[in-house]
Amino acid sequence: MDIFIEKIVKRHKSIVDILLILLIVIGAIVISYLLMLFIPQFAMFLIIAVFYGAYILISKFNIEYEYALTNGDLDIDMIISQKKRKRLLSVNCKEFDMVARVNSSQYTREIKECKNVKDYTSRSKNAEAWFISMRKDGQHTVILFEPLGKMIDSFAVYIPRKVFKNY
Repeated sequence: MDIFIEKIVKRHKSIVDILLILLIVIGAIVISYLLMLFIPQFAMFLIIAVFYGAYILISKFNIEYEYALTNGDLDIDMIISQKKRKRLLSVNCKEFDMVARVNSSQYTREIKECKNVKDYTSRSKNAEAWFISMRKDGQHTVILFEPLGKMIDSFAVYIPRKVFKNY
């Protein structure tokens, strides 16, 4: 029997994201003002172009992650502004070294201090984040994500000794 499970997680904006959006808006206003002063003939057309560019830049901060699990193969895609999709990870769960909750005893100092951490979570404080520890392209990699319980159960079917469901 084929297994297909998917989940979409919307990424919350951080303080840095909000500050960058604010800088983009302020920059568009300043550039528009300067255009009206120095190029009044074409200012209206250029101002529309500047604000359209600002809109495009700001919309790139609307990020969602889609987790899709198909018969032990995990695919994680990033969806930008509900228009553009980019594949971030495609891996078989048999390549995992460990799967456990971030707030569990398996989340050791070695895993916390890993140089190659990929955060595909919503950044929400009350979300139940899990991690995958694995070797990817010859280096230790940690994937942070927010799976459904059915996904963890499916991993446990394929790799029972590597999935830790306890707290």
